[in-house]
Amino acid sequence: MSQRSFSDLEYSAKRKQTRRDRFLGEIDAITPWAALVEAIEPHYPNGNRGRPPIGLERMLRM
Repeated sequence: MSQRSFSDLEYSAKRKQTRRDRFLGEIDAITPWAALVEAIEPHYPNGNRGRPPIGLERMLRM
């Protein structure tokens, strides 16, 4: 079991789901993340030179 942070405790005590939470949940449900990652991955930099790239899925979700 991992240690819970203050923000985890505060978020778990939240009663009402915000419009932002609902929107992000809907986007997450309808977006085919695996298919997008599979399509972009061959063209995404692999980090052989320079700064290591940020993860592909993280970049898509931003």
